Amino acid sequence: MRTIRLALVAAGLWMAQGTPASAACVVLAGTADGFDKETAVSRAQRSLEDYIKQYKAEHHLGAVTVSAMRAEPQPYWRGRVSENMMHRPDIVTPNSYTICWQGVISTYVCTSGAQVCW
Repeated sequence: MRTIRLALVAAGLWMAQGTPASAACVVLAGTADGFDKETAVSRAQRSLEDYIKQYKAEHHLGAVTVSAMRAEPQPYWRGRVSENMMHRPDIVTPNSYTICWQGVISTYVCTSGAQVCW
């Protein structure tokens, strides 16, 4: 009987080690505009960074992993952005995926997206 109990405990430990830890993740995005693409991209990336800091503080998170993730455009003045309004190429860094389009008022509007996991 003792051997069976030890075998069950050992099997339970082995199964627990084989199960990956579950990570919670969320996709966040920041949008900004500019009169040139460089300015709009920089502002969108900064907006995303600020939102990640805010999200971490509001949810009492410590260390997180941030990776680039394409987010949908978040236009200010229109309901959607059609494909012919997009400015290519997209800007992808290790921490953000930025897409840009022709704005209604500003020449460029960009949304930067990232997946944040903890």
